[in-house]
Amino acid sequence: MLALIQALRPNQWIKNLSLFAAAILTGQLLNPQVFSASILAFICFCLLSSSSYLINDLLDLDKDRLHPVKKFRPLARGAISKRDAIFLSIASALLGLFIALFINPTFFIVALIFILMQYSYSFFIKKKALLDIMGIAFFFIIRTYAGEVATGYHLPVWIMLAVIFLALFIASGKRRSEFYSTGKTTRKALEGYNKSLLNFYTTIFAVCTLISYAMFTFFTETVRFEGIIHEFLLTNYPSALDRKWWMVTLLPVVFGIMRYGQIIFEMQEGERPERIIATDIPLLSAVLVWGLMMLTIMYVL
Repeated sequence: MLALIQALRPNQWIKNLSLFAAAILTGQLLNPQVFSASILAFICFCLLSSSSYLINDLLDLDKDRLHPVKKFRPLARGAISKRDAIFLSIASALLGLFIALFINPTFFIVALIFILMQYSYSFFIKKKALLDIMGIAFFFIIRTYAGEVATGYHLPVWIMLAVIFLALFIASGKRRSEFYSTGKTTRKALEGYNKSLLNFYTTIFAVCTLISYAMFTFFTETVRFEGIIHEFLLTNYPSALDRKWWMVTLLPVVFGIMRYGQIIFEMQEGERPERIIATDIPLLSAVLVWGLMMLTIMYVL
């Protein structure tokens, strides 16, 4: 049972938290209907993601056994059978799509596209250089978009651009770390890259991420405070209500990108971004500070 749970890769479900972005960044997180829809969407995408991970592990079984880390996965080490993996994958996909039906028809279509693209990635896309990075980024983006579809609230365009470039930054860093740690032997797509090219991709997408987020903080509408200290500010510091409060959130974003770049270029550990975010204290602190700033601006002030 433990091996079956490990094969679902619950540690990677952290990626699906991006489904909450639409609810959080539009100030609707405390709306019961929106929050419930986000929770169901999160569960749905966790099931669909796990289904695709199982298929991916089945297809990569021989190469995973040669990888210094992936050889410990349940399928690679022989802890579960191929038959069990196939059954669990099908069951997870069907249950995830069943849940999607209860959210709304458009979300079901998005969920169906997501799982079909995940399977396509495992069978074909990940074997092609450039397409594999685009594929990894696409899954981050579609998760964010699915959150919009589930809730009916849409993110500002500059935030969506920041999400796109951040996804490409993480994907490029992932491939760069793989290239430096294992060379071209464990993944066919790596044959189409070299160190300079991956360095270029990682750097340019990091810069684009920062610029896009900075544009969001500058051009987005002024925050309309309705929180617990609104009256205090209105009475004593009325000019504070018209300030670009979003710009203070640039500090943890800049630090976070710098830290992740350090992890990629100096530590060569960008291969498992979900593990990095959950275990690297400086990076985790930056994410938490950013989150607290955003929540404070929208829900407290």
